[in-house]
Amino acid sequence: MKQGLSLRVSQHLALTPQLQQSIRLLQLSTLELSQEVEQMLDENPFLEVADETAPREEFGLGQADAPLSQETREFESATDFVADSTDNSGAANQKDEELSTEARLEESWEGDGSIDTAPDDNEWGGDATPRKNNNDDGEVDATELARSHESLQDHLHRQALSLRLSAEGRAALHFLIESLNDDGYLEDSLSSLAAGLAGDSLEQVEALAHEFAVALKLLQHMEPDGVGARNLAECLGLQLQGCKDTDETRAAIAICKQPMELLARRDVKRLAQLCGFSEEVIKGAIPLIGRLDPKPGRRFANVERNLIVPDVLVVKSGRGFKVSLNSDVMPRLRVHDIYANALKQNKGQGGQALQQRLQEARWFIKNIQQRFDTILRVSSAIVERQKNFFTHGELAMRPLVLREIADELGLHESTISRVTTAKYMSTPFGTFELKYFFGSALGTETGGNASSTAVRALIKQFVASESLKKPLSDNQISEMLKEQGIECARRTVAKYREALRIAPANLRKSL
Repeated sequence: MKQGLSLRVSQHLALTPQLQQSIRLLQLSTLELSQEVEQMLDENPFLEVADETAPREEFGLGQADAPLSQETREFESATDFVADSTDNSGAANQKDEELSTEARLEESWEGDGSIDTAPDDNEWGGDATPRKNNNDDGEVDATELARSHESLQDHLHRQALSLRLSAEGRAALHFLIESLNDDGYLEDSLSSLAAGLAGDSLEQVEALAHEFAVALKLLQHMEPDGVGARNLAECLGLQLQGCKDTDETRAAIAICKQPMELLARRDVKRLAQLCGFSEEVIKGAIPLIGRLDPKPGRRFANVERNLIVPDVLVVKSGRGFKVSLNSDVMPRLRVHDIYANALKQNKGQGGQALQQRLQEARWFIKNIQQRFDTILRVSSAIVERQKNFFTHGELAMRPLVLREIADELGLHESTISRVTTAKYMSTPFGTFELKYFFGSALGTETGGNASSTAVRALIKQFVASESLKKPLSDNQISEMLKEQGIECARRTVAKYREALRIAPANLRKSL
């Protein structure tokens, strides 16, 4: 075999670092983008947060090199002059009023100064509100309110202060309170808790287990009802002990001592046989159990709530709808002028590395601008395709797939998928993820297509208007959809029903 050299020309797609960063920023959510911006501000000295009054081109929403027009500069200088004049005149008038007020106070003062006077809150009127914190704006910080939230352990410790206990009993109660989970349950057994403290000494284990048993009785009589239970049945039974003594209450306590699977299936006949009550009493006891709280400690849990901030705002404008970006989620960034000019004037040793950092800052601003431009384009195309939804609601949703938007905008389907993931749109009917507006098509008798989103909304409407004594089965819902001209099989109805978190017909039946 003879060896030789040959020259061949070919093309291949290479992802540059700038393109990789653009793709990564496009798929980030609003929260992840803000974290990325904060990290970039810490790492790159050429990036800075622009002022609130910065022009549009400084933070990547316009052309970065576009100069301000002569009219804009004249308007801004005139505005600044008027603002300064207004501030000076206002300050002079305020100073004159303060001097005249002091003069009137000196003329009307007749005391000898021997009594210290304290300010009276009534002089400010009944509408005055006290200042809650030391912030300049006088508003209550949400973080401080969250930190002031009382936990379940604090709530129980405060109740324990009113009990007269020995030192050992108080320590045992304190240990059990700290051993509760967020739901208010005691997951570990008393023997395991005692063995973890006493070690191999059997006498100490038995003594601690006895102290824990006494403390557990006290704990289970505290508020909220059901706290300190070891399982769901015990939690429900503790809550039922505080209810009025009736046949339904006694039957409910007996039901909780049976396997929970019977209660979940609402097997009235089997429960009546095991509990020794009639079926009518069992039917009255099951709703009583349904009103109990299976997780009594959850109300005290300090759960961090992640609020959804929409990226796109859609408002009605005349006969159509106006699509705009939410300015609150758009980072205001610009290149630091002082550092950039210093680097431009002094190109010495190490200037290449700094020049690269400057280029990275410009790329970052440009990629953020491209991210929001792409989100706006895709959102506008979605609103144009789903006009009926914004007018009549989800029942008027039409079928839509990613490929249709991609072909219309000249983008790849993967790009549309990244744009519509974890991005939200505020509409007249609520805030939805962009992926919500895409749905597969179901055939109709007329040869058209119906959106799966509209079919799910129709199923939800059928279930909401059904009779509680005779709920609709999946077959009946499928037949009702066929009457509407929509071909939907029973298994498809079951899939949509489970996606909507609607229970089956036997569990929806009212007793």
